[in-house]
Amino acid sequence: MTGPVTPSRPIAAGSAARPAESLSAERAALRKAAEGFEAIMLRRWLATARAATATEETPLTGGGRQQFEAMRDETFADIAAASGSFGFARSIEAQLAQYLPSQGDS
Repeated sequence: MTGPVTPSRPIAAGSAARPAESLSAERAALRKAAEGFEAIMLRRWLATARAATATEETPLTGGGRQQFEAMRDETFADIAAASGSFGFARSIEAQLAQYLPSQGDS
C-alpha cells in the first residue's frame, strides 16, 4: 500500500486537516478516540509481525529487549496514528462524524 486508505464516502473539505483546537468538543473527542483506535490496531499488527519472526535465544533477547520493542512499537503506533500516516483514524472519524450534531465542523 502506498498511501492512506480512502474512506468509502468523501470527507468534507478541510475536516480531516483542521487542527483539533478549532473543532467542537465532540469532534475533538471523536478525533482523539479514532487516533487511539488506530494506534491500538498498529500496536497489535506490530506485535503479531514480531511474533511471527523466528529469533534465536541469546542473552540479548530477554525481557529487556522485549520491553524495549514493546515501548518502541507503542511510540511508533502513537506517532503514526497522530500523523495520519495510515489514514485509519481519518476514515473512522469521517464515518462517525455524521452522527454528531451539526455545528459547522463536519
